Amino acid sequence: MNNDQLLRYSRHILIDEIGIEAQQRFLDAHAIIIGAGGLGAPAAMYLAAAGVGKITLVDADTVDLTNMQRQIVHATRSVGQAKVESAKQTLNALNPDVKVVTVNARADQDWLDANVPGASVVLDCSDNFATRHAINAACVAYGVPLVSGAALRFDGQISTFDFRSPESPCYACVFPPDQDFEEVACSTMGVFAPTVGIIGAMQAAEALGVIGGFGETLAGRLTMLDSLRMEWNTMKIARQKDCPVCGHTKVRTDSVDS
Repeated sequence: MNNDQLLRYSRHILIDEIGIEAQQRFLDAHAIIIGAGGLGAPAAMYLAAAGVGKITLVDADTVDLTNMQRQIVHATRSVGQAKVESAKQTLNALNPDVKVVTVNARADQDWLDANVPGASVVLDCSDNFATRHAINAACVAYGVPLVSGAALRFDGQISTFDFRSPESPCYACVFPPDQDFEEVACSTMGVFAPTVGIIGAMQAAEALGVIGGFGETLAGRLTMLDSLRMEWNTMKIARQKDCPVCGHTKVRTDSVDS
């Protein structure tokens, strides 16, 4: 780290659990954030502010006026612009040392197979069931930690699936891909703006803990927030031997960044 970086990140470096060592790991890391909306906005901003060296943003949407209520990485002047480009401008202004890579497309299986192996951590900030399962399957296959968040109305949830451990459950252990699931969106059900902010910020905190190797993440636990009553509930989750994704998958670690 140079003198400017030592000053910029000094409030992290002062924390015994982080120090120079973990801060350097942030600088060397690559985080993939899939979804530049309500969850991805605060997650990306906190990771950029913390100095994560490379952030890849993946989203195929454009900024809409209805996004302004919660997607804080975008500005009103960005309406009509690709979300990833709008977000990049904000992140570059926040921390010009961070390399921001934009992908104005959906994260399909081919893209995930080509890019997940090179990531330190993946943050699932998407808004649909199929994408969540595709991200999970890729992270399982390549042994890359996954931080998954979701929010709707006043409800939020978050968990970390750390596939560096052979005992880790995966997203499909908790939400089987073949279960009957009614897809609902905030465009029809609404979402309380601070709820996505809280969950997105927690996703950033989990990702930094995974990268830095400090603290105890939510691996093996699913935490749920009711922000109408401001109540938290946490349940333990375990790997399912009959899981169609991780139950019969041998994790590939040969091409994963450490």
